[in-house]
Amino acid sequence: MRVLQIIESAYRATLEEQDDTVLWFTRALRAAGAQADVLLQGSAVSYAVQAQDASGLRLGAWQQVHPPAIAEELAALIGSGARVAAIKEDLDERGIAARQLVADVELLGRKSLAGLFGQYAHVWKW
Repeated sequence: MRVLQIIESAYRATLEEQDDTVLWFTRALRAAGAQADVLLQGSAVSYAVQAQDASGLRLGAWQQVHPPAIAEELAALIGSGARVAAIKEDLDERGIAARQLVADVELLGRKSLAGLFGQYAHVWKW
């Protein structure tokens, strides 16, 4: 089964769960034998930025002691053989340069999406 996971909303519940639910689910699908890949678009393209650090977050007396490490999760996913891509125009709109990204994140233009979707049996948008 080939599945493309499209993540558009960034940092949804990542402080409570210490990871992104869809990235976790993608790893689980891959562990079960599915070919699951990720496309980052919208605000979620920021997941691919290598230098991000959520440590030190404190709300009143509460401190997040296990902050999310989204860039490391993406790198591990790529290391497992998953294809991880980001929409170039969404990166440009946010002022994120390719040199800032996790290694091996593929950059795709919006015009290439129809062809990309045709490569998968399932396309799930989160």
